Order: sequence, then C-alpha cells, then structure tokens
Amino acid sequence: MITLYLAEDQSLLNSALARLLDLEADLHVVGTATDGQTAWQAIQRLQPQVAILDIEMPGLTGLDVADHIQAAQDATKVIILTTFAQQAYFERAVAAQVAGYLLKDSPSDDLIAAIRAVMAGRTIYAPELVVNMVSAERNPLTEREMAVLGAAAKGVPTKTIATTLYLSPGTVRNYLSAIFSKLGVHNRMEAVDVARTNKWLT
Repeated sequence: MITLYLAEDQSLLNSALARLLDLEADLHVVGTATDGQTAWQAIQRLQPQVAILDIEMPGLTGLDVADHIQAAQDATKVIILTTFAQQAYFERAVAAQVAGYLLKDSPSDDLIAAIRAVMAGRTIYAPELVVNMVSAERNPLTEREMAVLGAAAKGVPTKTIATTLYLSPGTVRNYLSAIFSKLGVHNRMEAVDVARTNKWLT
C-alpha cells in the first residue's frame, strides 16, 4: 500500500482527488491540507511515502514544502501537481529534487501512474517542461559552430561565411554538417529556426 498526503488549496478539488486516489487498491490517502504550513507539519508527523503538492497555497507554497522535505532529508517523495507551466517554478522544483512535476490538465490516470512510477524509483516530469528546460540550458553547439550558424542565419553563401570567419569552404561545410547532426535538422533554415526558438540566436 502506497501512503499519500495531498495538499491543494481548492477544497473541492482536494476532496475529489483524495476520493479518486483512494479508489485505487494500492493507494491510500492518509491526510489532506489546503495550506502549506499544515501540510508540512502533517508530513513530518505522518511520514507518507508520497506527498502530492499544489504550488500556490497559503502559508507555505508547495515548493517551500518540497524544500523543507529535501532539507530534512525526509524519505517522502514529492509530486508537484499544478496549473503553472512556468519554467522558473519547474526549475526550482528540480532543484528541490522532486520526484514528479505534473500539470493539472493531465488525465488522472497519468497522476496515478506517476505515483507508482516514483515509488519504483523513476522521476516523472511533464514532457513539455523538460523540453523547454533542456533547450534553454543546454545549447549543444560549440562557440565556433555558433559563429558559423550566426553567419548562416544572414542567408549568405558558404564561401562568404568562410571568408568572414577565415575558414575554408570545406571547413564551413563540415561545421554545418555537425550542426545539423546535433540539432536533428536537415538544412540551414531548420537549424536557424531551432536556434532562434531556443534563444541561442537573437
């Protein structure tokens, strides 16, 4: 039996979700709260295996509670369940080593599956947030590749790029091939689009 604690500041959603989770044979909600301070105190006392926390709650936010759990080296695993797809919230949750971060518009089956997955040692994050974080933080291109791509973004031919960067045309082509491979694209236009979308190029 997986013991759960649920903290959600909307009382109706809180009770509905608790009832839904308790319908699962292997899940049991041991307590609920509508504010973060109450949740943190109860989690320390009850030691649930998984705490499902909203972010925006009175007293302490769900992220504050997650920070407290991490600082206390508590064994409780945290799943953040929120309407907020903001990257800053997600990055803070990752820093707090939460085991899951799901959006409230996800199907309830996804939450149930996530609970079981985190108990099996997996980390479950909303895919769209992971893509955004990786894109924003992990530019796979080297400084020289970025210089070549920046020149290519101006629409000039390979010979002009080579002259501008003091390279041979063959070297520029090699750089472009490496860029396409790293970004999973097929041509300059697609590579430039990826770089601009991820704000690697202004």
